[in-house]
Order: sequence, then structure tokens, then C-alpha cells
Amino acid sequence: MGTGRKFNKQPVSRPKKSPLERRRREATQKKSLVEQGLDEEVVRKMDSKTVRGLIQKPKKVAAIVEA
Repeated sequence: MGTGRKFNKQPVSRPKKSPLERRRREATQKKSLVEQGLDEEVVRKMDSKTVRGLIQKPKKVAAIVEA
């Protein structure tokens, strides 16, 4: 009785997300919001979830800038 392929193949997993890449990604997203017209101080105080939500909806950012 063989052990089969399950135990012979190398473990394949997704690479871990590094903290450095996360900080870099958040910094570029915040820079993008500032370029779209939001105040830098306001963007700096936002949490990452809000920043990601605004990056996904540029029309919402335009409405905030105009208001």
C-alpha cells in the first residue's frame, strides 16, 4: 500500500503578506487620495479601511472634494 501523492508533493501555499509591503501599499493609496484633491491632513488621520474604500470609488472622492 503506497503513501500516494498527497504526502510526497511539496507544500504549496500562498506567500505571506509582509508588513513592509503593507505600509508601502497604504502610503501609495494615501498619496493617490491627496492627488485626487483631498486634504493631506484629513487623509493622514483616516484608517486603512476608509482609505481602501475611497480608492475603490473615485466618484465619491470627487463629491467629497467638491463639498
